[in-house]
Amino acid sequence: MDRQSRKAGWGTALCMFLLLCWAAAPWVAAAQRLTAPEERAEEAASLSGGPPLIALTFDDGPRRSTTTALLDGLCQRGVHATFFLIGAQLEDNEDLIRRMDAEGHQIGIHTYDHVRLTGLSKADFDAQVARTRQALTGILGHDGFLLRPPYGLTDGAARQNAGCPIILWSIDPEDWGDQDAAREVEHVVSHAYDGAIILMHDIFPASVEAALEIVDRLHAQGYLFVTIDELFQARHIQLQPGQVYREAAP
Repeated sequence: MDRQSRKAGWGTALCMFLLLCWAAAPWVAAAQRLTAPEERAEEAASLSGGPPLIALTFDDGPRRSTTTALLDGLCQRGVHATFFLIGAQLEDNEDLIRRMDAEGHQIGIHTYDHVRLTGLSKADFDAQVARTRQALTGILGHDGFLLRPPYGLTDGAARQNAGCPIILWSIDPEDWGDQDAAREVEHVVSHAYDGAIILMHDIFPASVEAALEIVDRLHAQGYLFVTIDELFQARHIQLQPGQVYREAAP
């Protein structure tokens, strides 16, 4: 075979190889996306030098029956969570709020009446956020509360008036919908990753059931549950007032 023929043969082979790589690329990407949760947790631990971290957060409480059951279950498991509370529901639940604080949970603001924070005047914004902050400070004797806006909605004025970091989420099983604990568990566990923030609600019995099973399942995979402050401190991220955060992925 002359040199020209050999060059043509090599060129044909190279084209075939590149074509096969191109065809296989979607399958490789799909395989990467379908990596087992246990493998994702192990990979995160090896990269960060520690266990994968995840934050479990709850909105719309407190509600005495369900929040008490949740606190009992978290205490038994040695888990800390973050609770974004409704100001109108603080009265007659002061003992629950003090218990959250004493047991190492973080407490945040979810407005006074669960209203959208977009399009509000400064006075109306303060009636929802500053009023709740003042009530929590009176109960706990300290400030430093984060803000989670209802429905995750903010605008420029809300961010400017917040006076604290704004925390959203990266995993949402929509537990307010069908209240199917088994479905919620599978959704969260299958989407879990290092640095994620899980959104749930401690006002539904199914959500409490699901949350505790999620803790057990992810513990078995090596995850460590932390508060929002602990999550971002571990990532050396300084939370800034008025800034919006959805995760603390490494």
